[in-house]
Amino acid sequence: MTVYSAPLEDMRFTLRDIVGFDRIAALPGFSGSDNEIMEQILEEAGKLARDVLAPLNPVGDREKAQLENGVVRPVQGFADAYRQFWQGGWNAMPFEEEYGGQNLPISLTTAVWEMWNASNLAFTLCPLLTQAGIEALSKHASAEQKEKYLHKLVSGEWTGTMNLTEPQSGTDLGAIRTSSRRNGDHYLLKGQKIFITWGDHDMTDNIVHMVLARSPDGPPGSKGLSLFIVPKFLVNDDGSLGAHNDVRPVSLEHKLGIHGSPTCVMSYGDNEGAIAYLVGEENRGIEYMFVMMNNARLAVGLQGLAIAERAYQQAVAFSRDRVQSRAIQGSDGPVAIIQHPDVRRMLLGMKSQIEGMRALCYYTAAEIDRANREADPDEAAKAQRRVEILIPVVKSWCTDTGLAVTSTNIQIHGGMGFIEETGAAQHYRDARITTIYEGTNGVQAMDLIGRKVARDGGEAAAELFADIRADLEPLRGSDELAARALVKHMDAGLAAAEEAVQWLVATFAKDPGTAASGGVPFQNLMGLLCAGWLLARGVNAAAAQKAGANGDAAFLEAKLTTARFFADYHLSQAPSLLTQMTEAGESVMAMALDRF
Repeated sequence: MTVYSAPLEDMRFTLRDIVGFDRIAALPGFSGSDNEIMEQILEEAGKLARDVLAPLNPVGDREKAQLENGVVRPVQGFADAYRQFWQGGWNAMPFEEEYGGQNLPISLTTAVWEMWNASNLAFTLCPLLTQAGIEALSKHASAEQKEKYLHKLVSGEWTGTMNLTEPQSGTDLGAIRTSSRRNGDHYLLKGQKIFITWGDHDMTDNIVHMVLARSPDGPPGSKGLSLFIVPKFLVNDDGSLGAHNDVRPVSLEHKLGIHGSPTCVMSYGDNEGAIAYLVGEENRGIEYMFVMMNNARLAVGLQGLAIAERAYQQAVAFSRDRVQSRAIQGSDGPVAIIQHPDVRRMLLGMKSQIEGMRALCYYTAAEIDRANREADPDEAAKAQRRVEILIPVVKSWCTDTGLAVTSTNIQIHGGMGFIEETGAAQHYRDARITTIYEGTNGVQAMDLIGRKVARDGGEAAAELFADIRADLEPLRGSDELAARALVKHMDAGLAAAEEAVQWLVATFAKDPGTAASGGVPFQNLMGLLCAGWLLARGVNAAAAQKAGANGDAAFLEAKLTTARFFADYHLSQAPSLLTQMTEAGESVMAMALDRF
């Protein structure tokens, strides 16, 4: 399998010249961050990803985690890698210093997490769930709970999980049956959860499960759910570990991909009941859990980007080595397939979408930094609105695109891509889950059109479109081919997006079924538009640096060519998605159910 090497040059460019990392680093509370620190962190993270995590990726795919005598045994080498990960301080990067965190911007952390996901997604899912639990506890736990759990979760010495899904309850969380009853200063839980990522393992001394369960006397449906802390081992007041809680892994799922990540069926309360501690107030579990889910959705979108980058690197390496046929443009003999126009088209398609995804993920993370840190409440509120409208787009468009890129990798490999030994198939299999978990991409579309567009009459979308237009202005009149292509297709895409928002706002109120039928095309339209917008920022920066002979000329020229291809090949498709929304949706709902 091709060695993974973090694309540090493009990561730095995206953070510095598209996101504006210097402005993020200047926000209140980030005094220790600057471009120099950013580059040092990226460099060191790249070494861990390349030398420690990436070599374990094919091992995890082949060997898989095992359940032995009631304990999950991770793949050989994972425990040592995790020890290096948390002892190196990598888990603590974005969290508050009060609990041992490093207080670094989420935008910088996002770039680092791209490396973890690209090098070994199955491994990275473990600390990902820990970070989600930290977010929920940081915002909603009591002071005593924070003191008891956050220090070791932030450091990574303990790991965490999210427990939502049950056999009868997937997207519909209101159908959850896991029950709770009060028992003195705690609760006792009984029930079963499925699809619990890293629900058990022996890499750490303790696992802190965040469990959504029905309140003792709450109302039916999702309004009667509460969020509970359920540690694998009870924690004494002095921080030492006590008895094993009444919680255990029942089995491990046999999956299409991410084999190195144990996906557990977890049983709570086989005996008297699992001891659990209420987070916040009863019946507010859904509200608290969404803190975890929104952060996880950005993280999953990042996974789409990361696996795509890994697949792209493999495709490039193979296409340079594989010699096959004469070049149609002329050659003395057989050439490496990278010289064939269609292979180059596929590679540039992969590269351009990856750079668009990277810009979108990093930008959204930077807006989270601004929402959390801006001193001006109006600016913080605007950033929060931007985050809310972009999160479903990041999750869905980046994972759909990431899956398509891993498929293209197999296509470039030809028949060898279908053979497991090349490793191309693993990336495709691993990427397949990303469009499903943390809310399927269809669910993301419903969130986008209902909660994020129709509910406010399209105001947040209009605010976004205004910012996009402002950033296009410097490119108008430019002689750069990339600038011309982007302006042309961004104008057409913006017109389509604005018409789409007007149609959604009007249609959702009177015919939600037809509006919902157009949700995924709208989501894809927004993904193309936002990626094109941020690539346009990059073109503006690259063109200025090129003109001033500032920076690596070859890198800058490649940035311009890549953005131009994205505009001509991908962004040009945006207006057609409007037709899918406004016209095809009616036929979806017109089909009689018995004709399917």
